[in-house]
Amino acid sequence: MAPPILTLADIHLSFGGEALLEGVELAVSPGERLCLVGRNGSGKSTLLKIAAGLMECDRGARFVQPGTTIRYLPQEPDLTGFETVLAYVEHGLAPGDDARRARRLLEKLGLSGGENPARLSGGEARRAALARVLAPAPDILLLDEPTNHLDLPAIEWLERELAGLRSALIVISHDRRFLETLTRATLWIDRGATRRLDKGFAAFEAWRDAILEQEDTERHKLKRKIAAETQWLHKGVTARRKRNQGRLRALMTLRRERREQRQATGQAALSVTEGKTSGKLVIEAKGLCKSYDNRVIVKDFSIRVPRGERIGIVGPNGAGKTTLVNLMTGRLGPDAGSLRLGANLEMISLDQNRDSLDPEMTLRDALTGGHGDTVSVAGASRHVIGYMKDFLFLPEQARTPLRALSGGERGRLMLARALAQPSNFLILDEPTNDLDLETLDLLQEMLADYPGTVLLVSHDRDFIDRVATSTLAWEGGGLWLSYAGGYSDMTAQRAAAGEAETGQARKPGKSKRGKAEAAPGAASRKLSFKDKHALETLPKRIEKLAAEAAAVRAKLAGPGLYARDRAAFDRAAAALIKAEAELAAAEEAWLALELRREELAGS
Repeated sequence: MAPPILTLADIHLSFGGEALLEGVELAVSPGERLCLVGRNGSGKSTLLKIAAGLMECDRGARFVQPGTTIRYLPQEPDLTGFETVLAYVEHGLAPGDDARRARRLLEKLGLSGGENPARLSGGEARRAALARVLAPAPDILLLDEPTNHLDLPAIEWLERELAGLRSALIVISHDRRFLETLTRATLWIDRGATRRLDKGFAAFEAWRDAILEQEDTERHKLKRKIAAETQWLHKGVTARRKRNQGRLRALMTLRRERREQRQATGQAALSVTEGKTSGKLVIEAKGLCKSYDNRVIVKDFSIRVPRGERIGIVGPNGAGKTTLVNLMTGRLGPDAGSLRLGANLEMISLDQNRDSLDPEMTLRDALTGGHGDTVSVAGASRHVIGYMKDFLFLPEQARTPLRALSGGERGRLMLARALAQPSNFLILDEPTNDLDLETLDLLQEMLADYPGTVLLVSHDRDFIDRVATSTLAWEGGGLWLSYAGGYSDMTAQRAAAGEAETGQARKPGKSKRGKAEAAPGAASRKLSFKDKHALETLPKRIEKLAAEAAAVRAKLAGPGLYARDRAAFDRAAAALIKAEAELAAAEEAWLALELRREELAGS
């Protein structure tokens, strides 16, 4: 591998006397793809700022190869002081950089460049900031939560754009799919130190769990040894006093070692306060329509939502996801159509923009409503400090104003407030923003066990895959279609539908015969020889395609492939896309045939 172009060595940093980073190491080679992971508050963003040269450490060394260019994307870009978005983006260019590339990137990101920065939404500000750091094509890109506030088309565009750059990447993100697609090495910040894995994020969680399990084993052995030595001490010092004094000093050393160990941060204790059981039918919508200024947002939308359904809602920014949710929950009246809501609904919403948070309010008051020191959870009173600890807040943070909280802490606070209230119907608008991966895992598990109904608006593809039982997707022109399963299932079904339409277009004679033959004809009452053969052979083909995809993933995860052989990396990436598409199509074909076989057997 080529020598590093950015190195951080023995980095130490403390805030208020408490150590945040203790001996952190980081080395980045040309073209390397590295993700930076760790719990909220572990120092990821701080380390990225030190790498960018924007923050000084207490002790340690930062080395950048002469001539290396670095660009840094902060979590919250500041566009103040610029008259237009284009001026903001061009200000990030160095002499000799191509100004035309800046304009092209803005166009690709859906911005003209003439926008007033003061009037941008969060997603538009993030797009402008991305154009600013991408335009110079730097040697190193430092990206802190680049997918926050972006919709799915923008996230997928960004993945393709970053995959085609020669720049080295260091990425902080809660978006698993984004990290799995782009990264080839992982740096884990844990208890002030760093550990490096020369594989992408896909291999990280199993590796982390193995390390933590080994630590638990070693800690248990240490406790047993201390207990045995303490028992010896209680028996008193006998003969051979000199040897026993040495043993006593060894016991004191063991105890000091245990005291000085920094144990892994605990997990948030997420649990939802369940309300009374709702009716079996939660939502029945028929022919809902909604338009604004002659623009159709929702057109002829019908759906039945039974109790316990978890519906993911996806679409680009501006498609009308919030409008659709408001129509489905009765908060907004339709222009046409009817809506019936089930009985005994107790609805709780999680606000994406966190507008309900007063920045001057303290954390304690935000949880208690400003009254006393207790929180009502599941009909019982709990002390606010104990409830704060469930969501990984420290007791000393009780009087902290909300403006001082990080994005992840504000996200946990919103969850704490929402989950304390009894509910049987959750409406979650981008709940994953700024949450660390461990908290996302717990939120996913909580939603999977939630007996009520969930409407989930999210741009996090992996989270939707893990949580949703069905997905509502925007198809354009106000049309919203429901697909079984999560985001990956939706894309596979879309692809299969597209292939079917293409096949029909090539055989117009067959398409004209249509449904008339399908219903009463003899062929519809039994599987054809071709279908039977496909049912027998598709499982082996699926197994083969899955093995091929796994082999390509393993090749892409190999350390240094991108930097060593860009052409081989591109070929492997293309092969993986092809293998996954063929696998999805084969699985979809087998599922359709198996459902048809069961249907015919039942009739």
